[in-house]
Amino acid sequence: MYKVNDIVKCTISGFKDYGIFVSVDADYDGLIHISEISESFVRNVTDYGEMGEEIFAKIIGIDEKTNQLKLSIKNINYKVDGKDADDEDLNGFLPLKKHLNIWINEKVKDIKRF
Repeated sequence: MYKVNDIVKCTISGFKDYGIFVSVDADYDGLIHISEISESFVRNVTDYGEMGEEIFAKIIGIDEKTNQLKLSIKNINYKVDGKDADDEDLNGFLPLKKHLNIWINEKVKDIKRF
């Protein structure tokens, strides 16, 4: 039914220090582990939703035996439509992302000169 990289609509059903639990449908539940919430440091998982709130999440793993989904809300508009987040939504890291390969190439050239 579901496959990895699908975006699913789900309802927040619980919080633990290590993540957000969601209900996807009558058969599937899921966990958004704290490491899959944001590229930035997550101090409190409850900052990313409320009990009963409907959100979107990306499937990153499926356990068919238990009908459990591993989910992520990193880099998607999880409160709007589940599509990839716009570049300006990357918490201020976009300039670094855009220049990283340039800086790496420049540094490699500098190293090769020695």
